[in-house]
Amino acid sequence: MPQIIKGATSPGGARATDDRVRETVAGVISDIRARGDEAVRAYSEKFDNWSPASFRLTADEIHRIMSGVPDTTLDDIRTVQSNVREFARAQRESIGDFELETMPGVFLGQRNIPVSAAGAYVPGGRYPLVASAHMTIVTAKVAGVERTVACTPPIKGEIPAATVAAMSLAGADEIYLLGGVQAVAAMAVGTETIGRVDLLAGPGNAYVAEAKRQLFGEVGIDLFAGPTEILVIADEHADPFVAAVDLLSQAEHGPDSPAVLVTTSEQVARRTLAHIDALLPTMSTQDYAGPAWRDHGQVIVVGDLDEAYAVADGFASEHVQVLTRHPREALERMSQYGALFLGEGTCVSYGDKVIGTNHTLPTRGAARYTGGLWVGKYLKTVTYQEVVNTGSSAELGELCGRAARVEFFEGHARSGDVRAAKYAGADLPWAPDAYRAGSA
Repeated sequence: MPQIIKGATSPGGARATDDRVRETVAGVISDIRARGDEAVRAYSEKFDNWSPASFRLTADEIHRIMSGVPDTTLDDIRTVQSNVREFARAQRESIGDFELETMPGVFLGQRNIPVSAAGAYVPGGRYPLVASAHMTIVTAKVAGVERTVACTPPIKGEIPAATVAAMSLAGADEIYLLGGVQAVAAMAVGTETIGRVDLLAGPGNAYVAEAKRQLFGEVGIDLFAGPTEILVIADEHADPFVAAVDLLSQAEHGPDSPAVLVTTSEQVARRTLAHIDALLPTMSTQDYAGPAWRDHGQVIVVGDLDEAYAVADGFASEHVQVLTRHPREALERMSQYGALFLGEGTCVSYGDKVIGTNHTLPTRGAARYTGGLWVGKYLKTVTYQEVVNTGSSAELGELCGRAARVEFFEGHARSGDVRAAKYAGADLPWAPDAYRAGSA
């Protein structure tokens, strides 16, 4: 049985808080549906103290903003976006259109068509998540999305210049300095000045996540996102200091971010705990990382790596980092995770910021049934069919008639009957006499 060295002390957010968020979001969305731009402006003033003449940035404004961003930052953005673009292109090339002939003259095919318009939400708030621009916009453009709309909030009344630069370099067609539920709702339902999109992508706080949940169906979304998660699998060869640093790297996302260590070594477990205790007071983000570790951090000691993989799969964590002698073994042994980070030379922060894979990943156990944001999320996989051989159509018609009547779908059956009659002379006992006589 696993030994719990440190357990989580909080089960998560309270139901009352969830209800408040839900009601607030529903009210904002309803108001924006009714009043459009007027409501968007009112909420931007209320929540962000931001009410420019136009929320959309012009090309000249974008150029001016980017001119104030250090060259090193711009170069880094270009490098990271190149990594993201290369991986996304490989994903796109892995998705093929095809057509096959299943019977003589019966052609079935598949096409992958980009959505026409996608909305990318890039959070601001305390942390300007510049990397989210790469993950949402670059991936959309590689998929072939014609119109990509990007929104990010001002930060304490200031324009997040690096984020705007990242949006522009990623290829956003429209950039709005607009945040929160008002941004997500405006993109989803449309206003007088913001055209609606077909799909929303990008992370955000609890209000943004709830807005996406309520709007899902009216538009597509990437994921139902929750707090960032990390789970580290470590054997006796793992460096406890590295494990501690990497656990805290994700805990700083927010006070409700789970960080879990599953290890085969009690010594590694206890030394990792000691390092965390020493490191936390030195972190500038300790006001987030501290509560996250206190309330949601866990350290679990297991008997062997087989048990470690099983425990990790049970969590279905967003990020799983494998600090073992043979990390690639996890590729064959695990199946429930958002992304794997194999070996000490790799870390979750690389995936979050620079390496090229997408950082928008499933949380709260969603890795049991989905992966993360990828180029395929922006594609609609559709099918087509064509029957040009009359004999095959007649054969399918007879089959359709029998199959449909088993389900009591007489109308469906008759569509098949007509073709069996027209192409192979089958009887139509239900048809008017005039048609059966050939006079219709």
